[in-house]
Amino acid sequence: MTRLLLFTVLLLAGISPAAAEEPRAASGERLMTEKTEAAVRESLAWLAGRQHENGSFGSGNLQGNVAVTSLAGLAFLAGGNTPNRGAYGAHVTRAVDYLMSQTEPSGFIIDRNAVSQGPMYGHGFATMFLAECYGMAPRAELRAKLVAAVKLIVDSQNREGGWRYWPDSTDADVSVTICQIMALRAARNAGLHVPKTTIDRCIEYVKKCQNPDGGFTYMLNDRGESLFPRSAAGVAALFSAGIYRGPEIDRGLDYLMHFLPGGEPAQRQGHYYYGQYYASGVMWQAGGQRWRKWYAAARDDLLARRAPNGPYWTSPYTDDYATAMACIVLQVPNDALPIFQR
Repeated sequence: MTRLLLFTVLLLAGISPAAAEEPRAASGERLMTEKTEAAVRESLAWLAGRQHENGSFGSGNLQGNVAVTSLAGLAFLAGGNTPNRGAYGAHVTRAVDYLMSQTEPSGFIIDRNAVSQGPMYGHGFATMFLAECYGMAPRAELRAKLVAAVKLIVDSQNREGGWRYWPDSTDADVSVTICQIMALRAARNAGLHVPKTTIDRCIEYVKKCQNPDGGFTYMLNDRGESLFPRSAAGVAALFSAGIYRGPEIDRGLDYLMHFLPGGEPAQRQGHYYYGQYYASGVMWQAGGQRWRKWYAAARDDLLARRAPNGPYWTSPYTDDYATAMACIVLQVPNDALPIFQR
């Protein structure tokens, strides 16, 4: 029985997929508690109400931003919804259609009317989301857009082996690189061709970015101190490239565990939702005590951060972004997103 079919059967039977599949703490207590599930239900409903008529998400000058739209779509997928299936299947399809409408002939996925933190961020998130959806519900038109989007990523890998803000950038950074390698992994999972040389060059680049303490620098030509958010992205990049064991992974995981959510070191770090998004996926892949300890801490910290007067999370990058990221993290135990599956 496929994972998606199993997920559907459990829902029809009234059994929470999280309850059936997620690892349990040593005490036997489920990590994804009823309180967590209720919070996610409320927040997904809130997020669904934020979708614009054209299928996009985001507010203010980030309305229509392809990264925000893709993350909102991923939040619905993480709950077991697929294109045109599930409570939010129609919302997923509308997000897919919007992103296809923003795919230029070159394969570049971008809304040029929306503010972007770096267009290749958005392109990476959008390509990953579309690849996840294509793997669940193949469409000829979507495949054509994906092939072009993947080609743009492959062709824009620079001499360092990574990626930066624009397709023609000559330098690279870990933060943009993780978006591209996850997109390529999702595309490969969905049956699209990704050159092995592209992956190998990315692995070499990411490994070079690791500092002696196990964390990661931002750029090779401007080596700085390790910070939690980009270090979580660095380990996630190696996992996405197929590196699951080795000294780089061990040192990276050990470094991340110093920033357990809710602890004082973690409170000093910026880019909260970004860091938790990558770290939670990494810890899920790592499994064992690391995962159980991390998820419990992330769950409690996220629930405490919800807006006091509404079922959502807030961020200067729009509340849609924060809520989507939080819902993705809280739903990791569902194991519904192929990109995060073990």
